[in-house]
Amino acid sequence: MAEDLSTSLRAALLTGDARGKVMATRSLVRRWRSGELATGFSIAMPDHPAWPDRVKVLPPSQMPKRCKGGSARNRIALWHSLAHIEFVAIDLALDIVGRFGKEMGEEFIADFLRVAADEAMHFALIDRHLATMGAAYGDLPVHAGLWHSAEETAHDVGARLAVVPMVLEARGLDVTPATLERVRGQGDSRGAKILQRILDDEIRHVAAGARHFERFCRIHGKTPENHWKLMVKQHFRGSLKPPFNDSARLAAGLSRDLYGSIA
Repeated sequence: MAEDLSTSLRAALLTGDARGKVMATRSLVRRWRSGELATGFSIAMPDHPAWPDRVKVLPPSQMPKRCKGGSARNRIALWHSLAHIEFVAIDLALDIVGRFGKEMGEEFIADFLRVAADEAMHFALIDRHLATMGAAYGDLPVHAGLWHSAEETAHDVGARLAVVPMVLEARGLDVTPATLERVRGQGDSRGAKILQRILDDEIRHVAAGARHFERFCRIHGKTPENHWKLMVKQHFRGSLKPPFNDSARLAAGLSRDLYGSIA
């Protein structure tokens, strides 16, 4: 089979080695932007991406509780959790392009390939930061809750956009500032810079999701606010809880009226 964007996306998704996935993601994004990799969707995306063999996946209810103190053990647990979030975010961005890019078009593909490249960079930064603590991704157990949201919305790009960028990534806008301040208070200036970079990028990621969700609704004759609430009710297993980072959400195109009404 001739290589096209979908075959490269699938290959990256099925790369279990963490560094290998980062490199595969960067390579396919670079090649697509240069025109070396044709936009084509000849092959389906896998039901589940490959993760490193050493990563132990537990049900969310069995995950050890993480304390918020500044001990070395707690710092490693925090950064390991962030590493897993960013690693799965690579897969989420690759999957949304491969699964829905043909339906949504070139602008959608470009936006979410940029998201994939950003998430690969975020993971690499965090992985290097973990190494300075004598730790590595896979040292601690993780759960698959983020990927479950992808499985729940694999049939509908409107549902995927409503839940992943507009709920899950938007939640990152809420919690990251407090984490950043805690890290800064521990004297970890490098970690604080990493988190600030992630926060700035995530505003753009949420904005891309909101913009394409609104376009999807226009195309299909749906009211964005009503359809978003319906999709969240049907496909998001958790609940939206304050406090909200209203300024960051507004910068990403999410009004308080939208999410406040179902919080």
